[in-house]
Amino acid sequence: MDNSKSGITACPNCSKKNRVPKTASGVPVCGACQQPLPWIVDADEAEFAQASSGPLPVLVDLWAPWCGPCRTISPLIEQLAREFAGELKVVKVNVDHAPGVSQRFGVQGIPTLLMMRDGKEVARQVGALPAHALHSWVSGELARTDR
Repeated sequence: MDNSKSGITACPNCSKKNRVPKTASGVPVCGACQQPLPWIVDADEAEFAQASSGPLPVLVDLWAPWCGPCRTISPLIEQLAREFAGELKVVKVNVDHAPGVSQRFGVQGIPTLLMMRDGKEVARQVGALPAHALHSWVSGELARTDR
């Protein structure tokens, strides 16, 4: 398996390390306990279209390493990926390395979060939200898009 196309994720249930692909037709599950795994991937311009599609709603995090608010919400987004394992995929896009993705969506400020379903944007949140507001936004969008 090509390591550039997958990452290693520890199962929140049993702590076993699992290889999680950037793309898949199904939902990643732990090889040991069969519980859904958090699905967090980094994508560049070439990988974005494929990484942002799939069987689950996708939360796209458009960020940059020099952006303080981006660094503030990053652990919150990772927590949401763990909480909504099996229901949500997170795709992190560094806008400095993928300016075409920002241009495609008309992004003018970061952090920008896009909720996508079937490769199409269904909701957008610009700016950093406190944990409870971010959780509320994501859970509301999952309830709306999970039909």
